[in-house]
Amino acid sequence: MVTAAGEAAACVAVRDGRVAAVEPLAAGLTGERTITLAADEVLLPGLVDTHVHVNEPGRTEWEGFASATRAAAAGGITTIVDMPLNSVPPTLDVAALEVKRAAAKGQAHVDVGFWGGAVPGNLGRLRALHEAGVLGFKCFLLPSGVEEFPPLDPAGLERCLRELAGLGALLLIHAEDAGAVARAPAAAGPRYADFLRSRPREAEDLAVARVVEGARATGARVHVLHLSSSDALPVLAGARRDGLAVSAETCPHYLTFDAGTVPDGATQFKCCPPIREAGNRERLWQGLGAGEIDLVASDHSPCTPELKRLDSGDFGAAWGGIASLQLSLPAVWTAARERGYRLAEVARWMAERPAALAGLDGKGRIAVGGDADLCVFAPDETFVVDPGRLHHRHPVTPYAGRRLTGVVRASFLRGRRVTGDDPGGILLTRGGV
Repeated sequence: MVTAAGEAAACVAVRDGRVAAVEPLAAGLTGERTITLAADEVLLPGLVDTHVHVNEPGRTEWEGFASATRAAAAGGITTIVDMPLNSVPPTLDVAALEVKRAAAKGQAHVDVGFWGGAVPGNLGRLRALHEAGVLGFKCFLLPSGVEEFPPLDPAGLERCLRELAGLGALLLIHAEDAGAVARAPAAAGPRYADFLRSRPREAEDLAVARVVEGARATGARVHVLHLSSSDALPVLAGARRDGLAVSAETCPHYLTFDAGTVPDGATQFKCCPPIREAGNRERLWQGLGAGEIDLVASDHSPCTPELKRLDSGDFGAAWGGIASLQLSLPAVWTAARERGYRLAEVARWMAERPAALAGLDGKGRIAVGGDADLCVFAPDETFVVDPGRLHHRHPVTPYAGRRLTGVVRASFLRGRRVTGDDPGGILLTRGGV
């Protein structure tokens, strides 16, 4: 099994949904029921994905709680945190949060927490959302792609940071500079190179620098979402050296693919910010290994196949988002082991640190007193991604046909195996259920 101390042969005792003991294998713990892993299996903590767009209610035809959480469990993820968009209504006030919770109730196969949203005009509602139990807040610095979730301008960002600093709350930021994107050539047509030019690294670099300075000026806690530009790493490293409460994530697709191998017209690869060059990808891996990037989250952002414009292959018109929830662990593990990383590091990036980011103290580790959320993983088994075997609502994925290493054979939520037939997930709030 994998613990914070590394890999070891061990026994885990579970009582009332929590880890009651972790002992060396030789201790021979006994219980009412014993599960012995196969020789090729490893026990991981259940993963925590803090960046998932479920889209229900309002755009449930894109994805819903039942399908998303079933996919999560099939991928070894036992906790997700839902983004405040692209659902309708977005999670911008307590009433909308209650609508979201009502939609999720009784459908979740894994535990689900919720982020709130920060947009122009809802500054006065953030405290109530915080008190209602959202785990933090998300904002955009440029148009989000949906009209009901507009971006914050620089003054609005500073006001939001000051408000959240007073609450001790976290702000997650889609960090691309609106001006830099506006100055870039517009995306149109099937050439991936044209789309890449429409979302330049400069847009991320400028926005990350602004976020860091905002954290410096206000003392707020900030988290940079889905970092794709490795040029921003020195700014993040400097913020860490200065003791600022700044963290960052990247995503499986930025660690797996590169712009040079994305076929023209293959809009299943479109995401914002975009998949960049191979050298950039390798520098992201270096930043992850050095701790300049804290964690890996999926940014699972599906839509209907029609919105991906697969017929025309038009990167300008296609929805930007990658569906990868079920494949995150094998995708990251495949690339990580090729670069000499171990499962303990993957568990830290995809379980322990996301749980800490969201303030979910009982998640992300196999430790006495924590939730018995567990993943049985065969790290040496390979498979070819068959979209028809995915549990996402729509089987559109850039991983189709790709050979990955690592198979999730079972997931346990608070000691109970997740079968996908009987939703046993609970709805999480800041500090409780």
